[in-house]
Amino acid sequence: MITGLGDMDFSLALSAIGSALGTGAAGMAAIGAWKKAFANNKTAPFILIAFVGAPLSQTIYGMILRNAIKSANLPPESYIYQMIIGLLGGLAIGTSAYMQGKAGARASDALAETGKGFGNYIMVLGVIETVALFVMVFCMTALPKV
Repeated sequence: MITGLGDMDFSLALSAIGSALGTGAAGMAAIGAWKKAFANNKTAPFILIAFVGAPLSQTIYGMILRNAIKSANLPPESYIYQMIIGLLGGLAIGTSAYMQGKAGARASDALAETGKGFGNYIMVLGVIETVALFVMVFCMTALPKV
């Protein structure tokens, strides 16, 4: 008998896809901002890497959710329920990562151009990150107890 099937890794996979898209979007913007700085003989702000890396944490949240679903070791008749939680939870976490990356891209451009506002930009990324944390925790508390 198979036990602990979990969500078929949907939560981890979709979270990681969102992280990849988010870091890609922010990374491309940071590279563009650095190029502008180099072209204008200005110092290229290394701190832009914080905006690029911000969406990576959502992959961890997806892994934590996946592990919680799997370790709940629910009966086979609940596998579809587990997969739905993993699918929708992973999609929400991944979307948060993608949108965080898009916001990080704008933050990279703004900071490189003005040299100001880093704290404000990080706060925005933190609010977007909170969505992923909420999804992870709420999905984990939605798991039935056996």
